[in-house]
Amino acid sequence: MVTSPRLRNARLDDAAQIARLASELGYPTTALEIAVRLALMLPLSHHHVVVAQGDDGLLGWIAVERRLTLESGERIEIVGLVVSAVAKRSGVGRALVANAEHWALAQGFDSIAVRSNVARAESHPFYEGLGYVRRKTQHVYSKPLGPVG
Repeated sequence: MVTSPRLRNARLDDAAQIARLASELGYPTTALEIAVRLALMLPLSHHHVVVAQGDDGLLGWIAVERRLTLESGERIEIVGLVVSAVAKRSGVGRALVANAEHWALAQGFDSIAVRSNVARAESHPFYEGLGYVRRKTQHVYSKPLGPVG
């Protein structure tokens, strides 16, 4: 049974556990890669990264951004949410999303968005149960550009 986690802002020394959780979700990465990204993100006021600290380590994390696009203006978007397999259905994800929503309100926004891969069918009812409404389905394209430099 998962005890109630303590939510706190992410720190650089969380990198290894954040990487472990990201890999659990199918985004393999290293502690060093996460540490580099955290070092860039944590000082920026338009990024919000929070972890759920359990008794034996991190149970999950959420990353939220204040984004500016030319066509849509500014918005708040959840760009990453991972809950450990041992903490699924324990309220950790719900607590992390609530934290993101409070941060969005504190930033002066009255809405928040999230994108969820169609392959992650279990996440769709989760978000819908929290009051999120599906607005569109889209394809994401990627093109390797070759070596840089």
